Amino acid sequence: MEIVWGVVLIVLGLLAWGGQTLSRFAPDTATKLSLVEKEESVEPLYWADIRGEALWDFLTLWTLVVAGVLLLFDHQAWPYFGLVGGSIYLYFAGRGILTRVEMQRAGFRVGDPKSVQLGLVMLAVWLVVGLITIVAAANTLA
Repeated sequence: MEIVWGVVLIVLGLLAWGGQTLSRFAPDTATKLSLVEKEESVEPLYWADIRGEALWDFLTLWTLVVAGVLLLFDHQAWPYFGLVGGSIYLYFAGRGILTRVEMQRAGFRVGDPKSVQLGLVMLAVWLVVGLITIVAAANTLA
């Protein structure tokens, strides 16, 4: 099970970290890959928020990838990275979901409805992965 979960953490972690890295440093490429909305299709304040979020995510979301690699090699440091990475993903996903939902309720443009829906689904997946990783890491340390 550790190998499977390690691979899950690496794949989903790279998807999140890589997507946010492209969003921050290559927004045109990220837009072409449908990883981020076109700047003109969203509110200016929302665009500024997701640009700042992408930079912060570039700096922090790698932790779950490292946890996955360490778990694959059964390294004793994996649960520490799992706790930190899982917590970051829990916050990242929860904030992402609630911010987008509240902005939509207030009538702000946050993107095409289909892409927003896909984004919310992916954020929910990352939220669940974060929770499971926190529990698994805590159980390993217990």
